[in-house]
Parts: sequence; structure tokens; C-alpha cells
Amino acid sequence: RLATSNLNINDVLGNYSLTLVDALDTLAIMGNSSEFQKAVKLVINTVSFDKDSTIQVFEATIRVLGSLLSAHRIITDSKQPFGDMAIKDYDNELLHMAHDLAVRLLPAFENTKTGIPYPRVNLKTGVPPDSNNETCTAGAGSLLVEFGILSRLLGDSTFEWVARRAVKALWNLRSNDTGLLGNVVNIQTGDWVGKQSGLGAGLDSFYEYLLKSYILFGEKEDLEMFNAAYQSIQNYLRRGREACNEGEGDPPLYVNVNMFSGQLMNTWIDSLQAFFPGLQVLIGDVEDAICLHAFYYAIWKRYGALPERYNWQLQAPDVLFYPLRPELVESTYLLYQATKNPFYLHVGMDILQSLEKYTKVKCGYATLHHVIDKSKEDRMESFFLSETCKYLYLLFDEENPVHKSGSKYMFTTEGHIVSVDKHLRESPWKEFFSEDRGQDQEGKFVHRPKPQELKVLNSSSNCNRVPDERRYSLPLKSIYMRQIDQMVGLI
Repeated sequence: RLATSNLNINDVLGNYSLTLVDALDTLAIMGNSSEFQKAVKLVINTVSFDKDSTIQVFEATIRVLGSLLSAHRIITDSKQPFGDMAIKDYDNELLHMAHDLAVRLLPAFENTKTGIPYPRVNLKTGVPPDSNNETCTAGAGSLLVEFGILSRLLGDSTFEWVARRAVKALWNLRSNDTGLLGNVVNIQTGDWVGKQSGLGAGLDSFYEYLLKSYILFGEKEDLEMFNAAYQSIQNYLRRGREACNEGEGDPPLYVNVNMFSGQLMNTWIDSLQAFFPGLQVLIGDVEDAICLHAFYYAIWKRYGALPERYNWQLQAPDVLFYPLRPELVESTYLLYQATKNPFYLHVGMDILQSLEKYTKVKCGYATLHHVIDKSKEDRMESFFLSETCKYLYLLFDEENPVHKSGSKYMFTTEGHIVSVDKHLRESPWKEFFSEDRGQDQEGKFVHRPKPQELKVLNSSSNCNRVPDERRYSLPLKSIYMRQIDQMVGLI
């Protein structure tokens, strides 16, 4: 653990049984109650956050805090949809652990002039003295789902308030001209250090959590922000023909641009962007999702994995490793749920077979160091079990309680399952959050115009299920499928 050569991996691992914690709700969703109960007891009895360990606030929140809250909700759900996941004499231990961890993360939000948190914190001593004042937009602005759930379960507004303040601070720094945000910001000055705006690393989950926070908590301003962001993305990041499945021109693609000018900054996209079709499914923009998903699937078919960065102009990977990421599987699962087109079962089978063929090793599944020569790294990220395996399992398990129990579920950005229910939409501090919206800079209350009727905007306005007659044909006309295959050098 102390070797500097392992800094990269220990930065995420945190020395708190990360993979065990991150995989808890996967065991429940797979209906394995004995292993789930065994794992929960192991976590309660052996995991402690009272450690001299410097960790990433974002990773600890989505991987650990989110998992503890999800497992706690599964254990205490009176309906027990996944089988008997109750723990004898359970006394909210996982909730207390989540609270303990979140309190240790709070120093990241102190002594920052903007309210945007520091990226790292020591679990014992707070923000390290030599801390970096720069953080990425996704890392600082994707804490609201977990912090909001914790606040609402505890009846303590602190956590939701600091997470919400960070989101609003970032939102207020967006470009006046384009409405876009950059990818790296200085938390003391509010200056953009990284001016790249895209859908991948550094920004991905910021957009995702604007929508998911609205779905969970019902706060209208979250949806207002998401709608405005989505409109800017369509206006400045989207290239190619207007319609996915008709017309002439290149297939739609979302590129990286300068946040202020909207000018193209480079010709690569990263594998994290493959989450975006799944987000488009959630807002009903299914046609556009089909197209973007097909592009990523074509890259997968070419390499049997997704390179971390792919240069669409050179038709070649720029960064060659594949750490078993889930984003393409997640979008495949959500597109199958929306369309019920068996094409997506075939995609899932393709991905599964590639993982078995190229990444399976004696004690698990390994990161691919190089997607072309298929050399491996001695590393299996915790999200492989919390997301990649979970979404693959759910894709093929039509009868899973997630699909059949009648409850509505949402997945966090780390794939942790949360039931969408009234309890999370009630907060005694609703007014407290919206107070500043009716005040001017001197604190006087001003009349606010009534917001326009809120609805999720989408370019195809296609919120209905894909028609039955299309369900058993290719989701994209074969001419467009071939065009995408050509675009990535498959043919």
C-alpha cells in the first residue's frame, strides 16, 4: 500500500474493502440472499472509515456511500422483492456507516471560496495541506444523489445542502454564450482551467445527476438545469445528420468543443461517453440513443473491447486500455428495456463473449492494458461487479424483480439501485433550498416570473415505445448500420 508505484490504484481503493462494499446490491439483484447477508455482516464487522487514508471524494461517494445506502434500503424494504435479504437484528448499521463516511467527506466542502469541494480528503485529518485547488466538473458536481438520499433518510439537510451548493456553483460558471461548462475548475477562483466541453470524462455524470436528482427528489430546478444543459449539448456538441434513422449525411456524433466558442477542440471521444445513450433513454430521446449506441457497439466489435479514447478522424484508438467499464453495457440494457428489440440481447451476448475470451483470468477478470494485443493488467475495478456484471445480468433476466415487482427503480452512476418512492420526495427543507431563488444580490426578495411549464425536452419527442413492427428488425436501417461500420474501419 505504501509503494508510490501503486499510488494510481490505492487512490481509488481507499483501504476500506472497496470491492466487497461496491458489490453488495449486485448480490441482492441476483437473488443470492445467503451471500448478500454474509457480505453485509462482513462489511458491518470489518470495515471502518477511521483510517489515515487519503481518498477521492467523488469515488468514495459513488462507490462506497451509494452502495451502503442501496444495501440499507434493500435490507429494510418491507416488501423484500429480491427474496429474503433481511438481516437478523439489523440496527441500521449500514446507514450509520454511510453517515460516518459522509461526515468525514464534509471537510472537502470547507474553506473553498466557491462552495465547490476539494477533490481529495484524508478520512482522519481532513483536506491535506498540499491539496490541489483544481477539480473536475463531474467529480464535484455528481454528489447530489447519494448526499440527497442520506440527508432525507437522516432528516439532516447538511449533506444535500453542500452537494446542491456545489452543483449550483458550477452551473453559475457556465458560459453565457453557449451554456456549456468546462471540465476542470479552480475551486477558489471559479476560473476554468480545462475549457473542454464534452460528454465523457470530467463532465459525464454531472449531466446524468441533474436528471437523476430530479427523478428521485422532484426538485424542479434540477430538471430546469438539465433541460438547459441538454439543449446546449444538442446545439454545440452534436455533429452529423439531424435524424438518426433517415436522411443524408454522417451519423450523429457528440464531439469535444471549447466551452466558450463551441469550436472543435480535438477529434477523439472517450469510452465514458457510451453512458449517454442510456441517459437519452431516460428522457425519451430513444431514436438518437439508438444511433450513438450503434457507433460505440461498432468500436466494440472492431476491438472486442472499448479503448479508453478513440480517434474518430484517424479511425484508431488514442488511449489503448479497457478497464472493464460498464457504460456500453448500461446503455445496451436501457435500450433493450425501452425497445424490447432482441438486437440488444445479441449486443449483450457479444460483449459477454468478448469479456470471457479476452479478460477472464484465474481469480477474476482483468483490465485490458491494450485493446489490440489484448495484454492484461493485474487489476479488476470494483465497478466491474457493481455495474458491468449487474447490467449484463439484468439484460438477460426478464423475470428479475427489478422489472416485475411493480416498484420503480433508478440506478446511480455506480449502478447502485434505488427505489423511486414518495419518501425521498419529501423533505422538510424544500423551501430552504429555493430561498435564494427569490432574492437579489442584496438579499431583498424579488418577484420571480412563473417558470415555464416543465417538461423534459428531447429532439425526437419520441417518448413512446418503439412500434411493434420495428421491434424485430434492426433498430437502425442496414444502410446506416453499414455507414457506422465503415466509419470505425470495420468494413
